[in-house]
Order: sequence, then structure tokens, then C-alpha cells
Amino acid sequence: MDLNMRKTTKRVLSQRGCRRAEYRKCVFLRPSVFFVVNKLAVLSFAILVSSFTQAKKPNVLFIICDDLNVHLSAAGYDQVPTPELDGLASESITFTRAYCQYPVCGPSRASLLSGLYPESTGVVSNTVDIRDTKPGAVSLPQRFRESGYWTAGTGKIFHNPKFTPAEEAWDEAIKFINDKHSIEIKAQAEFEAKFGPIGDRKNRQEWKAFLSDYSTQTRGQTPPGYGPTDLSDEQHMDGKNARQVADWLTNQSNGDKPFFIACGIQKPHVPFLAPQKYFDQFPLGEIEYDPIRENDWDDIPSKAASLRFSAFGFEMGKENDSLHREYIQAYHACISFIDTQLGLVFDALKESGHWGDTIVVFTSDHGYHLGEHSMWGKVTLFEECARVPMMMRVPGITPAGVKSDSLVEHVDFYPTLLELCGLDAASPLQGESIVPLLKNPERKGKDYAYTVVSRGQSLGRSIRSDRWRYAEWFDADSAELYDLENDPKEYTNLARNPEYASQLKIMRNALEQVRQIAVRER
Repeated sequence: MDLNMRKTTKRVLSQRGCRRAEYRKCVFLRPSVFFVVNKLAVLSFAILVSSFTQAKKPNVLFIICDDLNVHLSAAGYDQVPTPELDGLASESITFTRAYCQYPVCGPSRASLLSGLYPESTGVVSNTVDIRDTKPGAVSLPQRFRESGYWTAGTGKIFHNPKFTPAEEAWDEAIKFINDKHSIEIKAQAEFEAKFGPIGDRKNRQEWKAFLSDYSTQTRGQTPPGYGPTDLSDEQHMDGKNARQVADWLTNQSNGDKPFFIACGIQKPHVPFLAPQKYFDQFPLGEIEYDPIRENDWDDIPSKAASLRFSAFGFEMGKENDSLHREYIQAYHACISFIDTQLGLVFDALKESGHWGDTIVVFTSDHGYHLGEHSMWGKVTLFEECARVPMMMRVPGITPAGVKSDSLVEHVDFYPTLLELCGLDAASPLQGESIVPLLKNPERKGKDYAYTVVSRGQSLGRSIRSDRWRYAEWFDADSAELYDLENDPKEYTNLARNPEYASQLKIMRNALEQVRQIAVRER
């Protein structure tokens, strides 16, 4: 980025009052991945959509949320109206069975942005960098930039700034933080009157503990913070992210190049903070949820559980109705807030004249438990964690307002976008293009979706078919089998039921076959 562009970007941030915005250029990924494409399918597709790709390559707007489950009206959940995403869904394909490869931020994003399964990326925790485990790998934005696209990203795309790519991936990359809300300002004044400046090294731990005890709105991740703020939309991080994307679109920052713009939406990641008006939309007394089932964990391997519920203030198998409602209210308020911000992005895309030549992708890095099976947060293989919202709109190709029940995976994004934009992979990919599904949502998708998660130094592994989900926790003796047609909430583990021995064997063999694909470059 030249000096003039840097000055222009800083001026834009200053005009918006984005205090303490971090302006970053990043460094990253070159995934080593591979993908074999059926030549006849590619030829057929090229003939059908040549008018979309020949004259000018399509633009790409990629939106990824953090910790967002399927609590969206756009995904069929009626408790949380999401009118802006409903509007996108009305012109898109919504995939009802889309799955992440690892229900934790870092591994999930490394997999999605490389087109590789976690066992191939080597990223199975938030502390591992794919540049160390897979040197020379090419990330999705890097591939687009190398292909002549103008690439820009704001918000959380990769896991954190330490793992974020720089010049090789982005022409512009910007990261914001929230402005301080009044409760936090008041807490700081009280702390500094007693202990001195919060910036002093000696005060760091005490300041963190002070915030954790001061208010639910001043907590961080553990215990999780939640509650309304007195900030405006544009003072929140995601308000800034959305306005930055709208600015790029409005000012045609890409020049004559096609663009790849990534918008990382931080909410509804904890702390669950949003302006008061979004909390007002969800009265505590009107919140509905499934109560905890007695003896729910009697037939499930102990490793299948995540102990994160204790940080939220819950006990396994015990209900706390008032606290449960408060957390759900806050989570839903965050969803309503980000839906409103995304409306600004969609409006800018239309007003810029690019609605008709831009591929729009919307998803989340993974799902999220809100008390199901007594679980809170992520890091499980249940549907609430593994399943993600996913919409794709490809002008001239995707039919409008349809849903597909076909199984798709995050690793499929990379090869799909390459095919849609007429680009070749720079290295092997393990995902499979879902372009045939985009053209015909009634087609059958994959036979299985594959998700893994760590427990210590070992991995729990799970596959999901149209009807069944099977998981193994280190060995076949610690298994789970659910009939999702008759038991969609996964209450009854059939793995030890002799009536299902044949189905258990089928799923066990299928898991091994999928695992073999996930650990090798095809």
C-alpha cells in the first residue's frame, strides 16, 4: 500500500470517529492443498456461465461471523428476526446442512481458508499457525490477489493478528476495536483512583480481575461478559467493520480490478455486548428454550462433553432459568445487531452497482451451544457446534430463495470460489466444488460431512450423513450413533444398541474412509 492510500484510509477512520482503530497490514498462509476437478463438469459449467466469467471476472464479498449458530430467521429459527439476512436468503441458496471442520475459531478458519481438513493443516488449536505446520500454503485471499484481484479485509478473518497474512494476501487490511462504554469508563476511574494507571505493568492482572468482578458488561471471555451498552452502532467493532466495507464499495477502492472483500463480523462471540435497543427486542419472559433433560449424559462418552458450561455459571444437568434467559437474550441481541450492520453492506453493494456482478458468501466459523445437553460455547461435535449457517448468491447462476438439504463443508468454499471466478488452484485442495449444487440445489451433495475436535493430544472424530451422525472418541469403544431423522436433538446414543449394529458398522467404516481422505493430499 502506498503512502497516499495509507493516509486516505486513516482519514476515513478519523472521519468516522473510530477511536483506537488498529490499522494493520498482515502476513500469512500459503496452504498446500489439492483438488481434482472433473474435466467434463468444468467444461459444461464453463459453457453455461461463460457470459458471467469471460468479459470480467466476478467480484467476491465474503462474510464470516464468529461463533454464530443457526438462530436466524433466515435459517428457519423464528425467535430471532434477521430481515437483512432474510433479504439475502431470498436471492440466494441457503444450505441447511453446512458443516465446519473444527468447532473452534483458529482451526476452523485455517481449514476454510486453505481448503484443507484440520488433520492436513496441522492446526488443531488456537495457538498453532498454519505457516509453521504447512509452509508455503496459499490462503484464499492470497490466491485471489495473485490472480489480479484487489483484496481487502476488515474484522476477524483469520484467527487473530498474529496469524493474519500481510502483503501477499491483502491490498488493505484494517482491524477495529470497540469504543469504551460508560460502565467501563466508570470502572477505570474507580480502579485508577485506588491502584493507579491501568497501563502500568504491575496493575494488569488486578485490572483484569477488577473488570471481571465489576459488572457483567465489563467481563471478557471467562467468565463471559454480556449486557447492553450505551454505545451507538458505529461505536461497536462490527458497526465499524460494516461501514468500512461499505466505504470500500462506495468509493470503488478496487479501481479497475475485480475485488475480493472479506468482512469478519466479531459477534456473537463473547462478550455478548450490543446497544440497548437490541436487547429491548428480546424480553426475558418471552425467551423459549428446551429445558435440560434428566440423565442426558448417561449414555454418552465423557470426552464428548466440554466443561465450558462452568465458566458460564452452570452445573452439569442443573438448570438456572434466569441466567439461561439472560445469556440467550444477550446472544440474540448480538445477532439482531449484526444483521442490522450487514444491511449497510448489502445496501452499499447495490448502490455501488455491483449487486449484479458480485458473488456473496455468508457463513460462520462454527456453531454454538446455548444450554443444549447442558453445554455452553463450542468445542463439541454435536449439531449445535458443527453445523453453520451458509448462504451463497452467484448472479446469473444460483436460483433465488431456495434451500438445499445437501451436505456441504467449509473446505468446499475454496475450490468453489476458484471455479466460479475461473481461477486455478495454486496447490492441492481437499474440498470439492459445490458449483453443481449452486446450479441445481436438488442434486445430492456429499455422502458425509466430517468434523473433528481435540481432547488433550487426541482427536474426537465425527461424520454426518443425511440421516445419521457417528462419532468416535479415540477408539471405537467410545462411540456415539444418532438417528437424526427420529432424534434430531441427539438425545439417544444408539452405539451400544444391538438393533443398530449393522448401521454402526456402516458408519464406522465410513468414518475411516473419510479420515483417510482428510489426512492425505488427494
